Amino acid sequence: MAELESIRLDKWLWTARFFKTRKLAAEAISGGKVHVNGQRAKPGKEVKPGAALSITRDSCLWEITITAISSQRRPAKEAALLYEESSESLARREQQTIQRREQRELFDFSASNHKPNKKERRLIHSFKQK
Repeated sequence: MAELESIRLDKWLWTARFFKTRKLAAEAISGGKVHVNGQRAKPGKEVKPGAALSITRDSCLWEITITAISSQRRPAKEAALLYEESSESLARREQQTIQRREQRELFDFSASNHKPNKKERRLIHSFKQK
């Protein structure tokens, strides 16, 4: 990891593997999904180690502190060393993951994995027209 003083926010999010591309990172920042030290930011904002970020992605909220800067996208294990997540944020995300998994099991529609027949299609059409 190169020792840099600061880096663009969108580039840091990309190198830390929060987003697959810099464009997606920039869109999330512009859309208000990323806050730096509690305030909205622009994609070009320079961030330094010690900055607090809150990232909303896939209905999960990450509250992290930047610990290191890298200008290159590295493997996930190395990218995880670029930040430190708060224990409350980690516990909240794990709880949300468990809830999503339980909801997916409750509403498993894979059992009815067939194409509707003529009678079922007519019922569907009559239901939609009401």
